[in-house]
This record gives sequence, C-alpha cells and structure tokens, in this order.
Amino acid sequence: MKVLAVGAHPDDIEIFLFGSLAAWRAMGAELALAVATDGAAGGVQDPAALRLARRGEAERAAALLSAKPSFLDFPDGKLMHDATLIEALRGLIGRERPDLVVTHAPNCYHADHRALSAALAQATGFGVPLLYADTLNGTGFTPSHWVDVTAHFALKCEAILCHESQDPARFLPAVTRLAGFRAGECNGGPEARAEAFRFEPRFPYADIRALLPPPPAVRAVLFRGAAQTPPTSPF
Repeated sequence: MKVLAVGAHPDDIEIFLFGSLAAWRAMGAELALAVATDGAAGGVQDPAALRLARRGEAERAAALLSAKPSFLDFPDGKLMHDATLIEALRGLIGRERPDLVVTHAPNCYHADHRALSAALAQATGFGVPLLYADTLNGTGFTPSHWVDVTAHFALKCEAILCHESQDPARFLPAVTRLAGFRAGECNGGPEARAEAFRFEPRFPYADIRALLPPPPAVRAVLFRGAAQTPPTSPF
C-alpha cells in the first residue's frame, strides 16, 4: 500500500498529519510526500534564500520517515485551482500511483490550502480516494475517522521543529492541544493523542477503513455506583 500526502507549504504535512504518516509507516505502508509551493513567502528573508532553506527543512523532516519529498514549486501565496495545478497533480499521481491521497480540508484557513484541496478533488478523479486532514485548531472540521498517534507524537513534534525558519516551537502548543482533543473525542486517556480526518464517499470509493492506521482504542465509559458498571439494557 502507498500513501501520497500533499501539503501546500513545506511544513504543512508535519503540522497536519505527520503522526498518521508515522503510523502508516509502522503498518508497512510506503510513503510519498509532496509540497505544492516553494515556501518563498513564508518570512521576511530573501525569497530565493528562503526557498532553499525551506526545501532543506522539508527534506530533513521527511527523512525522519525515511522519505524524500517532491516539490511542485508553485509560487507561495498564489496557488490557484486551475488547469496548470490540476495537471501537475495528475502527473504526480501518475508517477507515484498511490492507493490513497491525503491533503488539506476544503475549508482550511489558508487560500493555498483550499486551492490545493479543490485541485486534488479533480486530479484524483476515479483513480484514487482522497482523504482530508484536520484544519488548524479543528475549526469548522467534522471528522469521520481518527488515527491513534500517541506512539508517534514525539516524532511529529521533532518533524515540526525541523522547520527552523518558521519559528516552529510556536506550533507545538496548538498541535498538542488539538491531538489531545481528538483523542478525547474517542475517550482516550490524558496522555493519548490522535489526528482526525474526513472522508467524503463518492463513486467508486465508499469505504476506506482498510487503508487507515488503527484508531484510538475503544474504552468503556464507567458509570457512578459501587460496581462501576453500565446500566443493564431493558431489551
């Protein structure tokens, strides 16, 4: 099995789904990573120097998964859902031949994220299912699937910190809070971490559970009372 993760900017994969990529790798999946823009607008430095720096940062983060990202090099901050982007993504999918593509949610906060999401919805077509990653802070996002990343969360944080040009430590509280919340939705314990995704079934793909890493473990809810057992069903 092969998973293709496509982020708009050099640190997006790390922020939004790196823990799940590590979980996929642990279950034996092959990983392909791609970055749509050159990242040159992500700071006040010289754009050419920043482009090179961010490429190197993305490569160091991907190396934590024994992967090497590919770069489409569209201008940062100017990504458009147009024929040029769609054809570039179709070419990427044709080269990688993934079983699953993962990218930004259609309502993610950044215009580049939304453009990439829309373009991938067209580029995947009937060829491969498309899965949407959580939004920043989970805003406006309704998950359909959860992945347990507790064992991989430290690696996710390490990958984020590879992006030194972006003052990466500022992202850690937000990703930690969200991962704890998503695990909490599944009744995870206080140390549990999860990443959330949304799959929107469309022909010919209706169910992709077999392609996903394990969700958080199911834990019973304990009720008040001496026996701490759930009430007996009347049926």
